[in-house]
Amino acid sequence: MNNIFDAHAHFDDDWFDSDREELLESLPSKGVSAVVNAAVDLKTAKIAQGFAEKYDYMYFTVGFHPENLEDMPSDYLQQIAKMLEHKKAVALGEIGLDYHWDIEKSLQQRVFEEQLKLSKELDVPVVIHDREAHGDVLNMLIKYKPKGLMHCFSGSVEMLKEVLKLGMSISLGGTVTFKNARVPVEVAQAVALDRLLLETDSPYLSPVPFRGKRNDSSNIIYTATKIAEIKGIGVQQLLDITAENAKKLYEIE
Repeated sequence: MNNIFDAHAHFDDDWFDSDREELLESLPSKGVSAVVNAAVDLKTAKIAQGFAEKYDYMYFTVGFHPENLEDMPSDYLQQIAKMLEHKKAVALGEIGLDYHWDIEKSLQQRVFEEQLKLSKELDVPVVIHDREAHGDVLNMLIKYKPKGLMHCFSGSVEMLKEVLKLGMSISLGGTVTFKNARVPVEVAQAVALDRLLLETDSPYLSPVPFRGKRNDSSNIIYTATKIAEIKGIGVQQLLDITAENAKKLYEIE
């Protein structure tokens, strides 16, 4: 299998410290054609930019994740805009809302809204993080109608329909392979093929049979196999379709 496009990963994570360079150099030989390393703040965006400059197949996003707002500088929007000028910066993200943790909701909502406004001003796609905040995330997306991706989509089929109406895409990862993954399977069945991307969220959310272990982009093959089975198409066909979708969304030639 080849043409694996990992639409969302975090190779800057500490879990890769022991063998990061060796792993990143090996991924193309495992069929990986492209990876978007998603930032959670300016520090990780700079690290991801370094990956993109070193490895031809890597790209990156710039933005503030709702769990990373503590040390956000007052001029963060200007800094994001500046970093997005880089030729391999492909989206503003990951941004959104996370109500799982005890983080001030009003602060999360303000920063999310400010970044959505910036994405519209710059005409760049967004990468959305949504954890236990479906209603508020959807309301914000309906208000601003950004182009982009809901990564590791965890909503219902009903929410999926609303997201697709807005012209956005979703990405699915290892959770669709989990034993009791009823909703992710329903979403995989329902999503139109031209709106689907594949991701790992590495090093997290490893698919079966690696659940609980460190994830990397080569493991997308297990997610792709499960979704191809659900869709009734070939695995390589699914990989090719989702790679094209990712290139189109991220505006990669």
